Order: sequence, then C-alpha cells, then structure tokens
Amino acid sequence: MPMQPGKTTDHAVTISPAQPEDLAQVADLDARVTGTQKAAYWRDIFERYGARHTDQRFFLVAKPADAAEDGAILGFIVGEVRGWEFGSDPCGWVFAVTVDPERREQHIGEQLFRDICARFRETGITKVRNMVRRDDTLVMAFFRSEGMVAGPYIQLELDLDDLD
Repeated sequence: MPMQPGKTTDHAVTISPAQPEDLAQVADLDARVTGTQKAAYWRDIFERYGARHTDQRFFLVAKPADAAEDGAILGFIVGEVRGWEFGSDPCGWVFAVTVDPERREQHIGEQLFRDICARFRETGITKVRNMVRRDDTLVMAFFRSEGMVAGPYIQLELDLDDLD
C-alpha cells in the first residue's frame, strides 16, 4: 500500500517538499554522486519544481525522522505531471532521483518513488515515466525493481555537429 505523501515511514525517514534551505545539501549530494557541482542548476530546478505549480510539480527530500541527525538530506526525487508531447496522455514524469551512497539499500529511493507516485495519483495520473541511460545499471535496476518496464515511446537523438 502506498504511503501518504509527507508521512514518516517505517524506516525512520520523513519525505517532504524541498525547501530553499535544502538546496545546498541537494547540490552537494548530487555532486558526490555525479562528480559535478551544479548548485545553480539545482536552484533553477527548485524555482521551477519546488516553488511554482506545486500541485503538479514535486521536488521532494528524504530526511531522517530522528532530529538527532540534524535534518541531513538522505535523498531526493523530482518530477512533474506532463503530457500531450507527441500524443502522450498526461502522466507522471520522474527526471531525478538520488540517494546518499552510504544510505543505499535502506529503501530510501523506494520510499521517495512511492511518495511521488502517491502524489501523482492524487492529481488523477495513472502512469509514471522516466528516461534512463541504457548503461546506467544502478538506476535501471532501481526503476525496474519498482515495477517500471519499457513503455510505448523510444528516445531519439541527433548530434547537432552532424547536422548540415
């Protein structure tokens, strides 16, 4: 059964909308995972997904429920309700999920994913989508473990240097 958005889970994690004061930790966590510091990017993402249209855009953070850990961010997920591109019915779209590498296998990613899915359901959405690099086995395995499978669309790309 999906958990209610913003609830404390049985793994002592609280999931709630990101706040401006969370952005430094989000950027630092992302940099530890990706190897690239992009604080300005995360400020922009927060402005778009954490501060506007929050009834259909979600920027969620997971923190320890135990106040003794000073609210350290353990993970985050970002997504939105979108649709109509190329005939797609509106769906939930998850485009970022990150969990502290030292806290993986503690179901934090699963809790974040289920929380954002519950929020999508509250808007009337019945499908969720994302895009994953074929060679990113960790992220691919995570989303597959959550029940995601290949959908009806394929991603196409063009290297603009090849465009004459």
